[in-house]
Amino acid sequence: MSEPTRIAFVCVENAGRSQMAAAFARRTVEERDLDGIEIHSGGTDPAAAVHDVVIEAMAETGIDISENQPRKLPRETVMEMDYVITMGCSADDVCPATWRGDSRDWGLPDPGGQPLDVVREIRDEIAERVESLLEAVRAEDEPTSGEIEPEF
Repeated sequence: MSEPTRIAFVCVENAGRSQMAAAFARRTVEERDLDGIEIHSGGTDPAAAVHDVVIEAMAETGIDISENQPRKLPRETVMEMDYVITMGCSADDVCPATWRGDSRDWGLPDPGGQPLDVVREIRDEIAERVESLLEAVRAEDEPTSGEIEPEF
């Protein structure tokens, strides 16, 4: 059995963008039965709680993150990731120079303190980006024609 593909969604507080991204990714992985993909989420300086407006915006999509707690994502954990997605904040405290995974910054505004209509826009952008990311990861994980063993 091969190692799972590990994806981490990271922002400073782990109270908004990274929480939404991880929740969408987990739902997609579960709904599509994408075995072999692990989803992680954390922050460099976690907040005390997920933003209420983020919880409300996600509830509109049928995802309940009301029990989620922001957490720190240690450097050691990040070193094990295949993909680290930052949300528009510095990953200097998270991504060491020697790390060899794929790092992407989505450059999204912080939903904290924003009105619900703005958070909905951020949420919808995150949902689209997560979908694209998982499609790309899945395509990379599929064997090429030279790797498929013939069936007799």
